[in-house]
Formats: sequence, structure tokens, C-alpha cells
Amino acid sequence: MAERRPKITLQPDVLRWARERTGFDPAELAGKLQVKPERVQEWESSGEITMAQVRKLARHTYTPEGYLFLDQPPDDSLPIADFRTIGDRPLARPSPNLLDTIYQMQRRQDWMREELLIEEADPLEFVGAFSLNSPPSHVAQAMRDVLQVTNGWASAEFNWSQSLSRLRDWIENIGVLVVFNGVVGNNTSRKLDREEFQGFALTDQYAPLIFVNNADFKAAQIFTLAHELAHLFVAESGVSHIPNLQPAEHPTERFCDMAAAEFLVPEEELDGFWLTVRQSDNPYQAIARHFKVSSLVAARRTFDLGLTDRDDFFEFYERHKQRNQGVSDSQRGDFWVNQRWRIGPRFAAAVARAVKEGRLLYREAYSLTGLTAKSFENMSAKMGITL
Repeated sequence: MAERRPKITLQPDVLRWARERTGFDPAELAGKLQVKPERVQEWESSGEITMAQVRKLARHTYTPEGYLFLDQPPDDSLPIADFRTIGDRPLARPSPNLLDTIYQMQRRQDWMREELLIEEADPLEFVGAFSLNSPPSHVAQAMRDVLQVTNGWASAEFNWSQSLSRLRDWIENIGVLVVFNGVVGNNTSRKLDREEFQGFALTDQYAPLIFVNNADFKAAQIFTLAHELAHLFVAESGVSHIPNLQPAEHPTERFCDMAAAEFLVPEEELDGFWLTVRQSDNPYQAIARHFKVSSLVAARRTFDLGLTDRDDFFEFYERHKQRNQGVSDSQRGDFWVNQRWRIGPRFAAAVARAVKEGRLLYREAYSLTGLTAKSFENMSAKMGITL
């Protein structure tokens, strides 16, 4: 008879927490671990489990193995403000994918901040230059001034992708770390959920960071990018999610929505353009093409400015929701194209320089960038970085 593996006894509540944080029910987790559901229920009742099962449980629930030995479940709340308010419904527990993404970005920001302080860089004056008591239109104009863009810039771009790429580059050029990703790091099995969050901002006077969920619709990403940029101008870190561009519940989100909308679709420019398209078959789509925003942003903007009424907006909103179920733009193809969005040229160049100058160990560089040793060796050449 085969010898039974010795068991250890852990806290049942902690084992249950590990399962629940991933959203698995006992049967789903059992399928992942290739055991019977009764076995999972036994762990969560008695706490008795083998070390081999502990390792598998940690791996499949994205839980640090040491956490499973705690006396009680750890606090897995978000480390930054949670602006994902949705009416009176309680917010869902943040997923391991969201939490790990925020932790990764905080590590990048902390490292970059130290680099800039060593270089005696000046703090960025636009971070926190305004408050929530400022007019959102003033923030929108300041965003245009700092980026050195004028009204009508988006209409000159060929499509949404080019507009998004141009805006991302402008924001990076003013000293912001900008990251677009639809997975955790480079782990394609850990996809980010656009229904959980659309983006977040980490404010800092030296190394502010914007993260955009690349699993979302491309045109929606442009609005998210502008929205998170507004967060930096009022120095409000936090995670954002506005389902289908419904009016935000949180005052910070409402403010940043208004600033982003005015930045992307200036009222003065829209007033003139509306006269030429209001009688067309699809005026919202015409606005969306011109300003390179989603048609839903276009519809919401006309409603907010009193160009259309509430019934028209919500009728369009329902049609838009039904048409766009299950559609996203999470794929960008080539690995190194992905890395330009997932790492960003500015951050990649800073890491490569630090390694070259002996101020950063290779293993730390791999961790910061999410690359393997072989990929990191090719990073500068493949991403067109000049050191």
C-alpha cells in the first residue's frame, strides 16, 4: 500500500479566503487542482492539507504560499482609493489580478522615483496643480497646455489607434509613466477584466503613473487615459470603473470625467461641429470619428451639453450596450509591440541605463520589466531605445 502523505493543519478560514479571492466555488477549484470537490470542502472544514496541496492551492489562486500559513485571512483591500462605486451595490472584492497589477506598478513607480531623485530631477509642477474645487474646464485646458496640443488634434489622426498612440506618447513626454496591459505582466493566462476596472492613477511629484486596462474597447481607452491624466492634475490616486459611461457616483470620478470630456471633446469645438452633423443618420458616430472617442462618449457629451435630451441618450446607450457585448481590443500582436505598451519606452530606457551603469542587478531588472533574461538582453534593440 502506498504511504499516505503527512498532513499539516492550517486555518480553514484562510484556505477558504484563498479560494474566494479568485472567485472560484469549491467545484471550480477542485477542477483546477484535479481533486474531488469534497476534498476542497474538507480542507475548508478541518484545515488538514498536505504540503503538495498547499503549493498547488497557492499557485492556482495566485496567493503567496506564506499567506496560507497565517492565523487569519490577510487584508486584501486595494492599496489605493477605490472609485469603482456603482449605485448602492457593494463593490466586489478586488481580484488577485487587479491587486498584483497595482503592486507591480507601485514597485515600478517607487524605483523610478528613486532614480529621478538620484538624478536630482525637478518635481512635476502639474501634479496636484488643481483641486476638486477647480472648474473641470480649467483642468482640461491645463492638460492641453502641458501637453502642448490644440483643439482639433484628434481629427488629424487617421484612426482611434493612432490617436491613442499619439496621446500616450505626449503624456509620457511630460514625465508620466504610461502602461497599457490586458494581462498581469506578460502572463497571458491572467487576463484583466474590463468589467472590474478600466484604469488607475498613481500620483507622485516625480514619477506619476497611469495604467489603462487594455482589455477594454480601444475608443474607451482614450477616454480612460484622459480621465486618469485628470487624476494626476488633482493628485488623486485611485482605481476607476465607469460602466458604460454612466454618471459617476464618486465626486472625484465625476470631476475627472468632466475634465476628460472637455479635454477630448471641447465644448466650443463640438458646438460648431454639431451644426454640421445633427441631422445626419448617425451624428454620434460622426462625432466619435472626428474627436477619436467612443460613440458612447460622443452621445454622453452631447447630452451633458444640452444638445440632446435624456431620452435620446439612454435610447442610444441601450442600443450601444447590446451591440458591443463581448467585444474588446485586448490583442496587439507582436511581442515587442506589446512591450512598448506594457513597459513603455521611457521606463525601459531608465532600467536599461541603470543596469548598464551597474546600479541595478539584472534579476531586479527582470522583475521590474516582467521580461526573461533573454528578452531583456534584446529589449533596447527591439524597442528602439538609445542609451
